[in-house]
Parts: sequence; structure tokens; C-alpha cells
Amino acid sequence: MSEQKTPAVTPDPEIIYTDKRRVSCDGGGGALGHPIVWYALDDGEAECGYCDRKFIYKGDAH
Repeated sequence: MSEQKTPAVTPDPEIIYTDKRRVSCDGGGGALGHPIVWYALDDGEAECGYCDRKFIYKGDAH
């Protein structure tokens, strides 16, 4: 009898809302992180090329 394998489920990328126009990402730091990269949110959002975190500009927080 053969075993059926279930496909791996990939979690949705983390979404981070910010009031900054320039953000950095290190993948969470530590051994599981990645080099620090910076993104400009001139278009309102950016996605990390390493870990797929999505940064969304939400305007000035008051």
C-alpha cells in the first residue's frame, strides 16, 4: 500500500504596517534572519526579497 503525501503548506507572508517611508528588514534577526536590507515605501508598500515580509505605509500615526 503506498503512502499519500500531503503537499506542504506555505504560510502567508507577514504584513507589517508602518508610519515610516523607509524601513529595514532582517528577517527576524538571529540565526533564522538574513542580512539587513532597506526599502523605500514611495509606492506605499514593499516586499522583502529575502523573507517575503510585506511592509505597507499607513500614513502618519497620531
